[in-house]
Amino acid sequence: MFNKILIANRGEIACRVIRSARTLGYPTVAVFSDADRDAPHVALADEAVAIGGASAAESYLRIDALIEAARKSGADAVHPGYGFLSENAGFAQACADAGLTFIGPPPAAIKAMGDKAGAKRRMLAAGVPCAPGYLGEQQDDATLKAEGVKLGFPLLVKAVAGGGGRGMRLVHDAAGLDDALAGARREAQSAFGDGTLMLERLIEHGRHVEIQVFADAHGHAVHLGERDCSAQRRRQKVIEEAPSPVVSAAMREAMGRDAVAAALAVGYRGAGTVEFIVDADLKHYFLEMNTRLQVEHPVTEAITGFDLVEWQLRVAAGQPLPVRQDQVTFNGHAIEARLYAEDPYAGFAPQTGRVRYWRPERALAGGVRIDDGIAEGGEVTPHYDPMVAKLIVHGRDRDDAIRRLRAALAATPLLGLRTNARFLADLVDHAAFRTGAMHTGLIDQWQADGEPLLQAPQADDATWALAAAALAMREGAGWRADSVAAFDLPLQCGQQQRSPRLRIERDGAVQVILDGAEHVVQVLAFDNQAATLRYQQDGVIRQRVALHVDGALHLAQQAAVHVFSEVSPLPQQDLRRDPTRALSPVAGKVTQVAVAPGDVVAEGAPLLCVEAMKMEMWLHAEAAGTVTQVHVRAGEQVAQDALLVELAPAAATPENPEET
Repeated sequence: MFNKILIANRGEIACRVIRSARTLGYPTVAVFSDADRDAPHVALADEAVAIGGASAAESYLRIDALIEAARKSGADAVHPGYGFLSENAGFAQACADAGLTFIGPPPAAIKAMGDKAGAKRRMLAAGVPCAPGYLGEQQDDATLKAEGVKLGFPLLVKAVAGGGGRGMRLVHDAAGLDDALAGARREAQSAFGDGTLMLERLIEHGRHVEIQVFADAHGHAVHLGERDCSAQRRRQKVIEEAPSPVVSAAMREAMGRDAVAAALAVGYRGAGTVEFIVDADLKHYFLEMNTRLQVEHPVTEAITGFDLVEWQLRVAAGQPLPVRQDQVTFNGHAIEARLYAEDPYAGFAPQTGRVRYWRPERALAGGVRIDDGIAEGGEVTPHYDPMVAKLIVHGRDRDDAIRRLRAALAATPLLGLRTNARFLADLVDHAAFRTGAMHTGLIDQWQADGEPLLQAPQADDATWALAAAALAMREGAGWRADSVAAFDLPLQCGQQQRSPRLRIERDGAVQVILDGAEHVVQVLAFDNQAATLRYQQDGVIRQRVALHVDGALHLAQQAAVHVFSEVSPLPQQDLRRDPTRALSPVAGKVTQVAVAPGDVVAEGAPLLCVEAMKMEMWLHAEAAGTVTQVHVRAGEQVAQDALLVELAPAAATPENPEET
């Protein structure tokens, strides 16, 4: 038994655990890094304890700091959430040694399934089908490369201690093995403290289908159906749904039976997920078992009606599971969309910055749930995962759920930094998703093929006209003399510039001429504090989320956010397009520097690598030249747009060799 729970995590999962703990009467303790001092999970908990610096290594990954936080606060139980130390057997053992109840599986079960190679050996011994791979102990590059060639391509290089796509690389041919092994090992060592690798033959066009299992301390275990997580980019999940559109009742029974057997085989207790890859013939193969609660657990909660965090707390307190397998039923269809601070139209590059507007309560209608860990005015930093919220919808059927999700995404714009909201709305409406044809590599394939879904949505003429009218009529605009009958207002939105011609009528209506077409806009009310713009345009009264901040107008439209600003009359230098200056694309940490002053580089040569929000980004030379200055070293934190490397362009070669 326990009386007070410390949540050894942050963000939306910490908030999620706190809410369920509170319904059962348990006081909660939050922990926080220097970067999270003002985070919502800190304010939501009953108590909070600081545990270290901004990076995860200085805070959320420090077992000693977490155990000490429990001692200080008097907590006698620890919930690890997911990520960080949630699948760390050493942490579970440290909790036990300190007399704390670890709300999760026993250390032995975590260790057994945390070793991905060892877990596959157990499954093979139990007769559970597994994809071909190399699980050997020889970790030298020569052995791994030889084994990779034997298995054939395409091939996955995976961290044995990995999860969440970290320490994983897809290799298409032997030439790519060296970089894949080095990158996966480096990332795995950084994320998990273990650079051990395994190889796995890729099942092409496979679907990622996982089974939620639950076991108690009395020898009972059940499965709660499957989740389909096939919509992924770079092996990171984007959309999850339950049930899967391709799983039949017979297939569910077979996969569930295998998953429960896997849990019982290692003496499992609590919530766990057994992941399978399903091929084109709907045959399933064991991938791994995640010995924790999953990010996507809410879709299972939606179709079963169970609170899985409550189950975790009850099982950890020694209570038996509340249902038998034959009492588990499923109702309707649920979809979860992960809202990431990233730009899907720029290679899914992570984004950082201040949250200017975030009011998810606008979307909380029937069948809609939003789990978040951010607040308006807060900062999204480069130190942690880019997922900032989850939108979960439950409908009578799959079409019902898709419609509700698109509406929820449109009703909850996040202003201040780029997100993938519009991409999510378009993805669930895409034919591949609608027909249940997604597979784990499809989004990456789209990116390579230039799929229109991955082209940034452009503001339409009506939105340009509205932006022009709203900026012209904003309070305190003193730049327009009353004697001016008509004037041009040069505006920029993204990479596009236009100069609408405006005429303000006596009744306050604004006539906007765009490319010869006339739009009439009347701003009826613009409440910047409420971020609400009410207007009449071309005879129809409408309302939008809108915010004027830092000299720019943010306008939400169908899950997209368009940012308009007046174009300066002064010439602006675009340093991002200067091939002699390599700037950091994000705020993050420099993990590798591949050049030194004096090096001669060809166009496309790697310069250095910046890591932010679980993603490595290599900067390459945009033109041939000579490195003149390197301003950073590996391990340094850098700001977005920081100058990292300077180059002198290669001498031009005249077309006519006789020219001087």
